[in-house]
Order: sequence, then C-alpha cells, then structure tokens
Amino acid sequence: MRRYGFAIVGTGNIAAAHVEAVGLLPNAHVAGVTSQNPREARRFADAHGVRAYGDLAEALADDAVQVVTVCTPSGAHLEPAVAAAAAGRHVVVEKPLEVTSERARAIIDATDRAGVKLATIFMGRFADAHRHLKEAIDAGRFGRLLQADGFVKWYRSQAYYDSAAWRGTWALDGGGALMNQGIHQIDLLLWLMGPVDEVFAYAETLNHERLEVEDTLVAVMRYRNGALGTFAAATSLYPGRPKALDVHGTAGTVTIRDDHIVAWDLPDATDEERAAVAASASGAASGTFADPMAMSFENHRRQLEDFVHALETDGTPAIDGPEGLRSLELVEAIYRSVREGRPVRLPGAPEQDAPAAADRAPRGG
Repeated sequence: MRRYGFAIVGTGNIAAAHVEAVGLLPNAHVAGVTSQNPREARRFADAHGVRAYGDLAEALADDAVQVVTVCTPSGAHLEPAVAAAAAGRHVVVEKPLEVTSERARAIIDATDRAGVKLATIFMGRFADAHRHLKEAIDAGRFGRLLQADGFVKWYRSQAYYDSAAWRGTWALDGGGALMNQGIHQIDLLLWLMGPVDEVFAYAETLNHERLEVEDTLVAVMRYRNGALGTFAAATSLYPGRPKALDVHGTAGTVTIRDDHIVAWDLPDATDEERAAVAASASGAASGTFADPMAMSFENHRRQLEDFVHALETDGTPAIDGPEGLRSLELVEAIYRSVREGRPVRLPGAPEQDAPAAADRAPRGG
C-alpha cells in the first residue's frame, strides 16, 4: 500500500490538527513542516516528532512529499498553493480557500493547469449529524424547505487577536467573525440548502480593540429554492455559545448544536434518529466557542481520508476548489452588503423576475 507524504506549510493552531489527523491515516504520514520562521518550524517539528524543512522550496524538492497542506494565515494561501501545484504536488488548503474569490480562482487555475488535486478543508460536512441531515433533505423528508439558519455566537479574547499581527486584518484574515469562524456554517448551509440568491447584512466591531474587521455580524438570506434564512457570526459574545444549525420545512424541523442532533422533529423519524437525539442530550459541547483548539480531529481525519482516496482512485475530493469557492463568494456578498447598506445578489442568481418561491424546487443542493 502506498503511503502519501504530507508537507505542512505553517505552524499555527490549525497545523497541529493536520499533523494529528494525517497521523491517524494508515496510508499517509507527515513528511515534514515548514514556516516562514525557521525557528518556529523547528520548534513545531520537535514538538510533533517530524522533520523541519528550511523553507518551502526544500519541502517541494523532497521526493517523500506528494501532498502540500497549506495552514498559513488565510491571505497567504495563494503563493504556497501555486508553488506546490507547479512542483506537481497535490494541494490541501485550510478554509477559506483564500480571502478573495480572485485569489481563490488563481489557486484553482494553478492546480487545474498542473493536473493535481485540490481540496478545501470544511470538515463539518464529515460530521455524522450533518451527513444524516443532508440525506434527509435530499430524500425530501422535510417537504418544502422554508428556512435554514446558522449561528456562530462565539467569544475570542483580546489576547487572541493580539497573539498574532495578522489576526483581525483584511489582508491576512480576510475578515472577522464571518470569514474566520462563521464560514464553516456558511459552507454547511450552502451544502444543505443549495445556492443563496440574495443577502442583506449588518456588521460592527463591538467588543474588541485594534481590529480592522467585524466581531459581530448578522445577515438574512434568500435561497434559490425559495427558503429564507438568517445567519449570525460573532467573536464578541462572552462566554460564547455552541454553534447551531436549524432547518425547517413544511414537514418538520431539525436542530444541530456543535455537530450533535438535539432535535429531530420529522413525522417519519426512526428509532435510530430518536436515539441520536437522546444521546446528544448527555454529550459535551466541543468548547470551540471559547477555545479554538478545544476540538476533535476526527472530522479532519475523515476529510483527509477522502482526499487520499481521491488520489488512489483518481477521483474528485468531496470538497474541491470550486466547492470551496462557493462559501467565499457568499462571504464576499455579505461583506459587500455591509459596505453598501443594501441587498446584494450572488453570482449566478437568476433575474429578479424569476418564478415565485412556491414554484421553485423544494430540495437542497
């Protein structure tokens, strides 16, 4: 069995998740890590028992490396991803794919030209609760979809933002609570419900200092399938609450909190589904609403397992570049609405005289 070597670029918090997740795969290993700061790369490498490369060029010259995982600040994903593709290495990029759709498309174009595979990390899609919800929506069990809401009402201290110069900046963070924390729920809503046609939003910096970006944002959305939705993202709300997802249809409602099903109110609910709700009542929340590293690596492992499977079978990763671009385009539209103080239509949205909501498709995308 072939073992795929991963080189990790960047040594921030999320890089540790990738080291742990890759280490759980039987046919993959971490070949090494690199950073713009060689001293930091050595410290991280020593802590995790892997090799420290002097720079990205050294990592790309290592024949043991088949995959490059980009874990740099969001606005610094483009350059290492393009370099890796040019060197014939497959590419995994942490969310968001980049901080603008233009830069994200440049990554997609580079990997397409090189004939290598690209994945965007949105590990929430691999949680059992979200997979089961997706299956129920696609099977039409909700009837006509009416509303889908996402909430990421988290807290990050001032020390969190002060811990790195890139945090809370447009250039490298790409935005605030929406882009950095909320985009995972944005991706889930698009995956479950299909495209959003129009959005209107407000955003403010309410509980932090020295930020260029928002720490509190609310938005309303109109999905192409006729449903409406609300979304809230914050890092200002002490002490924070677990992330939440609600889907409502004419036949019932499902609620997920921190990747656990806490309500499954559908008339055809199975005993297994009722048991899942009962089990979640005694489960502990992940804690990421207050601590970004209070998380399990299991869903990262599942997504990287999917990526390696795509390498072995010459298939397409579940969340490739174009899939990663969808959430970024919605985030850009939300920020544009905030700046311009008006509703914003998404790329690909039909003209305003499109069929009435009642005539639109009842299922998600």
